[in-house]
Amino acid sequence: MGKLPEGWKRVRLGDLGTFKTSSVDKKVNKDEKWVKLINYMDVYKHNFVDKSLELMDVTANDHEIAVSRVKKGDILFTPSSETPDDIGHSGVVLGCPPNTLYSYHLMRLDIKGEIELDLKFRGYFCNYGGVLKEFARISTGVTRFTLCKSDFENTKVIIPSSFPEQHKIADILETVDNAIERTDTIIEKYKRIKQGLMQDLLTRGVVENDELGVMNYELRDEKKHRFKDSPLGRIPEVWDVVELGEISFLKGRIGWHGLTTQEYLEYGKYYLITGVNFENGKVLWESCYYVDKKRYEMDKNIQLKIKDVLVTKDGTIGKVSYIDKLPKKATLGTGVFVLRPSNNTCYPRYLYYVLTSFIFNKFIENLRAGSTISHLYQEDFIFFNFPIPPPPEQHRIASILSQIDETIEKEQKYKQKLERIKHGVMEDLLTGKVRVNHLIKEGMENVQTA
Repeated sequence: MGKLPEGWKRVRLGDLGTFKTSSVDKKVNKDEKWVKLINYMDVYKHNFVDKSLELMDVTANDHEIAVSRVKKGDILFTPSSETPDDIGHSGVVLGCPPNTLYSYHLMRLDIKGEIELDLKFRGYFCNYGGVLKEFARISTGVTRFTLCKSDFENTKVIIPSSFPEQHKIADILETVDNAIERTDTIIEKYKRIKQGLMQDLLTRGVVENDELGVMNYELRDEKKHRFKDSPLGRIPEVWDVVELGEISFLKGRIGWHGLTTQEYLEYGKYYLITGVNFENGKVLWESCYYVDKKRYEMDKNIQLKIKDVLVTKDGTIGKVSYIDKLPKKATLGTGVFVLRPSNNTCYPRYLYYVLTSFIFNKFIENLRAGSTISHLYQEDFIFFNFPIPPPPEQHRIASILSQIDETIEKEQKYKQKLERIKHGVMEDLLTGKVRVNHLIKEGMENVQTA
């Protein structure tokens, strides 16, 4: 950690309090008492654990309640993870219902009463890069990485000795957190609006309305427009129901012809697309591996084009991505279908929205029919049927949904920007590289002159 900033101290986490474990899990036993349970993800995702979180209801016996009950000021840590880079996240308990316990997947630091450690500062001081990298370094494991009690106790951190400085640092970081939370709320709001619109647009559609000489669009209404019965329920009279195999080219990679992961390239001219590269309906090009020219040219059917629609057929089946750009030439790995409308009957972007909707979700559920299928077979997929309006209306529907997607994407990028800012600010403030003493002084002067 190098030279300590003036007025800061280096301490072992074990010197701040006592680390304790729990034996409580997700159980329901009619002979025990109902309690609230703080789980792994409650801590992994939040710096603060409070009454705003929807905690799980479970049961516990008197002994478990006595030894695993949390109190205000406790710090909870995540002592295990699938990757070492994701281990050791922490959150401070700000307030929870009575008889709130913590899961056996967590480690609790019970802070000593005489320790001066600002309440909200406790939610931040172990969550910056330096401490998390140390947790990653000392964790052990092969398929799952863990930290034991002594690992936490012996980890050293640096903190300001001044309580006001701790408080001001936490105050600044909380301001950034609040901005991220507000952006999250906006994103979720638009996602809900989109889901509601998809339900209407893909069952009722939109028609032109030029009342009062102003051209706009409105959802169809059975009281004003003609509808008909179909295998999918009531749909507008001018719509049809089609099977995917009737209107779309559908291909996947047939075997690998001996290709191994050793042939995956970190750099190259030809992208290799797999389902893990999908995010929010797009391909994350920076996450893709490459293959050589020979592998790319092996199958022209799966050489990607602009406006292709991709669907995962293995593992997490039914993930969808739309190719709106091709930075370089690209081909498919196993586990992905490429769909390409074979005529002008179906607009590619409309097909993409159908495949991200409740209509396709229901199709997948029917295929499962209580089983745990992990593969989408082409012979099943080609019989997926869905409602299809005339092409101009498909364009209108896709355009409306695309506008909402653009808004969501804009907010997601803003959230990512805020998270980068938070990461940088945490590194500066929690290492003492940037001091906040002048802000404390200004605050005191304002109080004195008020």
